[in-house]
Amino acid sequence: MPLVDDLFAVARAYPYLALTVGFAALIWSADRFVRAAAALASNLGVSKIIIGLTAIAVGTSAPEIMVGINDCLTGVGAGQLAIGNAIGSNNANIGLVLGVTAIVCPLPFAGAVLKRELPWLIGATVLALACLFGLYLGRLDGLALLAGLGFILYRVAVSTGEGLSESMQSELDDMPDMSTLKSIVWFCIGLVVLLVSAKALVLAAEEVAIRFGVSKMIIGLTVVAVGTSLPELAVTVRAALGGHADLAIGNVVGSNILNILAVLAIPALMAPQEIGVLVLWRDYGMMLALTALLILFAYGIGSRKVITRFEGAVLVAAWIGYIYVVYHHEHNFPVT
Repeated sequence: MPLVDDLFAVARAYPYLALTVGFAALIWSADRFVRAAAALASNLGVSKIIIGLTAIAVGTSAPEIMVGINDCLTGVGAGQLAIGNAIGSNNANIGLVLGVTAIVCPLPFAGAVLKRELPWLIGATVLALACLFGLYLGRLDGLALLAGLGFILYRVAVSTGEGLSESMQSELDDMPDMSTLKSIVWFCIGLVVLLVSAKALVLAAEEVAIRFGVSKMIIGLTVVAVGTSLPELAVTVRAALGGHADLAIGNVVGSNILNILAVLAIPALMAPQEIGVLVLWRDYGMMLALTALLILFAYGIGSRKVITRFEGAVLVAAWIGYIYVVYHHEHNFPVT
C-alpha cells in the first residue's frame, strides 16, 4: 500500500518524530483494541473469566507483542529489539513504574498478589534464567515459556474460589458498553493502527540504533522498553491516586509475567539466536535483582507489606543506575 509505504519511509527519515508518534499511536490503539475485543466478546456471550484471560490479560501486552513480532520479521538483527524490549520492560516496570508510583503514594501488597501472583512471577523469572543460561534462545525455550503461560492461565481459569485477580476485575469493570457493530469497527481500527504503529516504531528504532552506533538490543532495553511501559505507568499512577493503590502492584506483576512468558517467547520461536553474555549477566541480572527487591519488600522479615516512598526511591535509583551502566558500557565498548 503506497500510503503505508510512505509512512514507513517517513519513520526512517525522521526516526525521533516517528518514535514519539509511534508510541502514542501504539498505546492508543492497544487500548482501543483491548476494549473493543472485550466488548465484542461480551456481546457474543463469552464468560468474564475468558475475557479476562485473553482480551484483558494478554491484550494489555499488545504493544510489546506487536513490536516483538514486527522486529522478528526484519532482516539483520531480527529479534534483538524484541528480546531487549521484554527484559527492559520488566526492569522499567519495577524500577521506574513502581518506584515512581510508590514515591507519589506508598503501595500496599494485595493479598492475592502475595499468595498467587508474586510466586508466579518468581517461577517465570527462574524459567527465563533456565532459557537464557545456555546463551541461546531457541524454539524449545519458546515452547517452554508458552507452556508456563498456559499453566498460569489454566490455574486462573480453574480457581473456583479465587477467580480473576483484583486488577483484572477492575479492568473489566471499567470496560465501556458497546454495540456489536461499534465494537467490530473499533476492533478493526485498533488492530490496523496497532500493526502499522508497531512496524513504524521498529523501523524508527533501527534508524536510531544506526545513528547512535548502538545495537538494536540496547534500544530495546532502554528507549522502546520505556515507551512500551508507559501504559503501565499511567494505569499504576491512576490506580494509586484513585484510591486503588492495592491494585497497582498487581498490574505490574501481571505485566512482567506476560513479558517473560509471552513477549520473550516471540523471538525464541520466530528468530532463535545466540544471547550475549552481557544480556544474561547485566540485563537479565538486573531484572533478577529488581524482582528480588520486590520479593524482599513483600516477604522480608519485618516487612510492612508496603512499598514505601523510600523503597520506591531505591527502585528508581537502581533503574537509573542500570540505564547509566548500559549506555556507559555501550559508549566505551560499541558494537561493531
